[in-house]
Amino acid sequence: MKNLTLCLMCIFCTLGFSQDIELELFANGFSSPLCIRNAGDDRLFVVEQGGVIKILNADGSTNPTPFLDIDPRVSSGGERGLLSLAFHPNYAANGFFFVNYTNNSGDTVISRFTRNTIDEADASSEVILLTIDQPFSNHNGGDLHFGPNDGYLYISTGDGGSGGDPGDRAQDLMELLGKMLRIDVDNTENGNNYAIPSDNPFVGNPNALDEIWAYGLRNPWRFSFDPETSEMWIGDVGQSTTEEINRVAINTVGYNFGWRCYEGSNTFNTTDCPPAAELTFPVAEYPTPSCFCNVAGGQVYRGSVYSDILGVYIYATTGNGRIGTVDSSNNLVDQGNFNNGVWVSFGEDINREMYIVDITGSIHRVKGTILSVPEFEEKNISITPNPASEFLNINTLGNTIENISIIDIKGSVLYIEKNVMLSERNINISFLSKGVYFVKIKTNSKSSVVKKLVVN
Repeated sequence: MKNLTLCLMCIFCTLGFSQDIELELFANGFSSPLCIRNAGDDRLFVVEQGGVIKILNADGSTNPTPFLDIDPRVSSGGERGLLSLAFHPNYAANGFFFVNYTNNSGDTVISRFTRNTIDEADASSEVILLTIDQPFSNHNGGDLHFGPNDGYLYISTGDGGSGGDPGDRAQDLMELLGKMLRIDVDNTENGNNYAIPSDNPFVGNPNALDEIWAYGLRNPWRFSFDPETSEMWIGDVGQSTTEEINRVAINTVGYNFGWRCYEGSNTFNTTDCPPAAELTFPVAEYPTPSCFCNVAGGQVYRGSVYSDILGVYIYATTGNGRIGTVDSSNNLVDQGNFNNGVWVSFGEDINREMYIVDITGSIHRVKGTILSVPEFEEKNISITPNPASEFLNINTLGNTIENISIIDIKGSVLYIEKNVMLSERNINISFLSKGVYFVKIKTNSKSSVVKKLVVN
């Protein structure tokens, strides 16, 4: 268990205080899992690097027959392999899903496959949408997601590899490398198995490729959309000094995230670069660890079970077991080493509960510690008076109080009382200065409620 400083979203205000995050093993026995998705039901689909997708059921069991096996078509190892999966927004009706993989020539392929039965895809149904030449074996990017509102497929590509982007491909608008691409998979045009959204930012520009939605990325291994705000979050792997996290609105400005001109907010190679004012810099960044372990972009928790991590972006660093958070105000906190896991990706189930993938073979649930509680339970816990100055009464109207904590807005725990075992408790709060605090009450129902307290 690690201590987190997270953002509590409440009806009164948005303030951070210290909480806990936990990981719980959900399933293991996978071969180099890289990605996890849901298809609109209670199953999870686990993408293995070698070219196999397996179905993970809600009870933690794995189907004996793979959902898809394209191992003979996939070159895997290092940064290559079957890297990601995206189900069509209308998958339940059309059975279409899309994958990003490295072919046996070492190039990136974006393909569509079709479901054969509910538990098995048709491996012969492949329709190739894009094949992107890769000059080196690394920096393949590799993620893909459908936009939350527009229904278009977004694809992240790395800068082509080696080191330092020797071809300056990320800044070259005539290259698909080092980009975020956006295509329409429901239509075809110009001999392609896809069409170009008419509002892509470079449509009609003779000096740019129409597929490009954003550029200046080094190796955006994982990105995600926040379903509440529709913002895109990108974890972009650093060269040697800085791991960066980008957060942008979904619009048509044609973001330039700055690589190779900048690594994070640090100058790297500004030859022929645009002014810094024209670039989009990360909202959060951190030093590349000495092990040269890199950011694995995560996602914003929008589940309903845990209230303390609601609205918080959770990411990982591959290779040193570390997990971190970025709150709604873009404050980054390194939460420490979790089980020495080799974390490579995050995913969520149909209820938006979050999971994290360890490439050594396991899938873990990501958990907070404050359970969301029904409205009736919230109403059955009162703190009076509020505002208060000397004494505070906590009444659960029949439930039993187990623990009480008072926390300031910086996250410091100023008061804690355990094993109260009463339905009502009076606390002397005269030691508190004037200001805003949070009172956390844990009851015998094993759920916790947080109330705002004003001291005057």
